[in-house]
Amino acid sequence: MRKNPVKAALRAGQPQVGTWLSLGSVFAARVMARVGFPWLTVDLEHSPIGWTDAGLLFGAIADAGCTVLARVPKGDHDYIKRVLDAGAHGIVVPMVNTVEEAKIAIAAAKYPPAGNRSVGGSMHALNFDATAGDYFKHANDEILVVLQTESPQGVENADAIYSLPGVDAIFVGPNDLTFQMRDKDGNDPTPEVFEAALQKILATGKKHGTPVGLHVQSVDQVNRRIAEGWQFIAIGSELRFMTVEAQNIVKSLNLATAKDLARY
Repeated sequence: MRKNPVKAALRAGQPQVGTWLSLGSVFAARVMARVGFPWLTVDLEHSPIGWTDAGLLFGAIADAGCTVLARVPKGDHDYIKRVLDAGAHGIVVPMVNTVEEAKIAIAAAKYPPAGNRSVGGSMHALNFDATAGDYFKHANDEILVVLQTESPQGVENADAIYSLPGVDAIFVGPNDLTFQMRDKDGNDPTPEVFEAALQKILATGKKHGTPVGLHVQSVDQVNRRIAEGWQFIAIGSELRFMTVEAQNIVKSLNLATAKDLARY
């Protein structure tokens, strides 16, 4: 059965930098899976990607030799079971605020006796180059479980959550954490307060030997966070890469916008 190199690298203390997929395009996924990122996450939380398309994306990425993860809409048993049965090599679970929520997600990703995932399906085995029997035997060792810390409550409970068996990595969504940290008047936390929360997450991960990571938007930020000890890092998304590059080209060519042209 195919091993999960990203899970192994994180265990060995090595940073793993990947990106997000939100377009739902198999064509784009096939291309992105071959550019060199060790992992790609298909975002089912904040995109309109459906189950059939998700399965096709998982297969296209896995067939290219890239590790494919799925961010589920919510950390419950049904969502987690379904993306894993559709062939994801791991899960990213949003808004894990309590120990109980973390335990539910971990159990859903594991076959008994370690968890309560039910047995069935065949696409999962295809994406691990395995027979169904081998998959059922080894999946618990190879599925990557990433939990997201995205709220003050999650930060407060970090010590208890990060120490749980079965947590392979922690991932911070900076936008959600910022919004969740707003005061009663809707003001964002200061950069210093927000950075203190990030550093608490990082320190707690190091304390328990649990890799932590976050979403960033530039190579400089990737390098800075790796130097600090962050490991599971996402840079942008395929949608952002396309949009930013297109905007840069338009600016470089000094093209008139459609609004400008409408005046003539």
